[in-house]
Amino acid sequence: MIVPMKKISLVILDKDRKSSLKALRKLGVVHIEDVQGSSDELSSYKKQEQKVSVAYSILSEVKLDKSTKQKNVELLNYEQSIELAEKVIALSEEKKQCLSQINSDTTELERFTKWGSVNPADFEFLEKKGVYLYMYEIPSDKYDSISEELSTVLVNKDKSQSRILVLTDYSKPAGERPSGLCPEAYEVVMPRMATEELANVIKANFDRIKSIEAELKDCAKYLTSLNNLLSVISKEVEFENLFSGMGLEECDSTVKLSWLTGYVPTEDLSPVVELAKAQAWGIAVSDPTDEDNVPTKLKNNKLVSLIYPVTDFLGTVPGYNEYDISNWFLLYFTIFFGMIFGDGGYGAILLCISFVAMIPSILKKKSPEPFVFLLSLLGFATMAWGAITCTWFGLSPEQLPDFVKKLSIPCLSNSVGNAKDIMGNSSPISFLTNEAWVKENLQIFCFALALIQLTVAHFKGIIKNIKSLRAFGELGSMLQLWGMFYVVLSMVVDGRRFPLGETEETYYLFNTIPVPLLCIGLIGVGFVLSFVFSNYENSIGKSILESCKNIVSVLLGVVNIFSDIVSYIRLWAVALAGGAISATVNEMAGPMLGHAIMFIFALLILFVGHGLNMILNVLSVIVHGVRLNTLEFSSHLGMSWTGFKYNPFKE
Repeated sequence: MIVPMKKISLVILDKDRKSSLKALRKLGVVHIEDVQGSSDELSSYKKQEQKVSVAYSILSEVKLDKSTKQKNVELLNYEQSIELAEKVIALSEEKKQCLSQINSDTTELERFTKWGSVNPADFEFLEKKGVYLYMYEIPSDKYDSISEELSTVLVNKDKSQSRILVLTDYSKPAGERPSGLCPEAYEVVMPRMATEELANVIKANFDRIKSIEAELKDCAKYLTSLNNLLSVISKEVEFENLFSGMGLEECDSTVKLSWLTGYVPTEDLSPVVELAKAQAWGIAVSDPTDEDNVPTKLKNNKLVSLIYPVTDFLGTVPGYNEYDISNWFLLYFTIFFGMIFGDGGYGAILLCISFVAMIPSILKKKSPEPFVFLLSLLGFATMAWGAITCTWFGLSPEQLPDFVKKLSIPCLSNSVGNAKDIMGNSSPISFLTNEAWVKENLQIFCFALALIQLTVAHFKGIIKNIKSLRAFGELGSMLQLWGMFYVVLSMVVDGRRFPLGETEETYYLFNTIPVPLLCIGLIGVGFVLSFVFSNYENSIGKSILESCKNIVSVLLGVVNIFSDIVSYIRLWAVALAGGAISATVNEMAGPMLGHAIMFIFALLILFVGHGLNMILNVLSVIVHGVRLNTLEFSSHLGMSWTGFKYNPFKE
């Protein structure tokens, strides 16, 4: 459930501001409204936080030798931690500079690979003697075009380029080309130092990088200490931001008051009131209004709380005035997970992984993490669905033991005969083959899940609006949903099995009312109720007028109901794709299992193939299984997931 909140406003003497905030932080139950503080101390803390954060990030990426186990070491004091952070950042920056210099010098050195050793000092020495040399490169096929009047020395030559020295008795201006050279010749700029010295500088930078990496590895032993410091500084930033951002009211020249606003769970209000009395604070308590930005605190039993790792990963938090659907989310997410994985063998693997993950916690006499229990639940659900459909590691029913086949449900399992064998010759669906019958039954099951889940959404809407005529609007949406369910069965599953008109296969309610006609009637009545009451506030006329203004959206709402139900077919489609991959992997590895030499390759194919399929299934669950809860189901609930977590001001 969403824990009820109270809005409080505290007024304190400005001179007691710091001590009052410390007392409030020690209590640790008040979620303070966002404030934007400003002070020199806050800026200093933020700079320190940034330094430590960067240093922690740098050390986190340091790769330690697996052979050497490095113990975590605690730093002695706050100042040492800041000094260490500054040192790590400086070393990292120096490493970047060394790498940049190596890249620059390597590029420079590569320019003179075919020139040999080049030393600018030698050219300067010759210039003092009145001999001026310039390096040029020219296409080899243009070398013979050089004027004989120009003094040149051929250094070397290959198929594409010729490298020459041009001799002059004068210092030519920069950019000027000696006469007698073709336009294709270009001057080679001198290196910034001798090429031999460049090579030595590159080597020295590489050596320095190794030294820096060794220093960073040594600093990595303080990683835990830096992480702890980061938490401390974050709290100091939070405190100083609140301290400097509190509202200030000057009553007269001697008395100044500070104030703040926050939210407290109703169950924790009494300690706040008692603290306010003890500290002589002024306190005002009220219920939050619709305009207030109230945080959300969820409180559920241990079973329902298993879904929290998923919602935390997704970052989805219901608004304070929305629904807590944690229980429904867990129920349907578990079902969707089992159907999408769809293979009992995969479920057994997940269950084994969860049991292995529990062992360290059990040995330490601690309770395993909620995610481990969730994994166990999901593994069990996958095994259950695999047993129902007789799907184990993509094997065909003929390859499975008889007792495994008996665990399956005939109408959903591939291990049974066709519809005629199960339902008899007189059944209106006896014309269906086994494959078609099972396929249609699985699709019907998916759409039935949609019907149940979306009905729950509108039923919750009816309960929420039970004192308002808007409840009839929710009832109208529910009726449209029920009627559209049959339309989906007819248009998507099988028009012969679920005809929209009266045929030999038409179902009748109480042997008199044709089900297709009843469903069309439900859609019509539901549309009218929804049109009249969905926007109801205090006047039916205004509600109808509002629906008329949004007539396009109202009409599209009927189509959206159809598409939302059809959307659940993704559960069958994704599972079908996963099953096809499993079967393909088995077909690839099967012929190799009979040969001793190829046996290892077969095992490798099975391991990689099924492993990849499981990874794809995880992605499918995130994309499809989560979507049905957070989009289709939530949209029928009217949820937008705009909430944010209750985060009390605490030590």
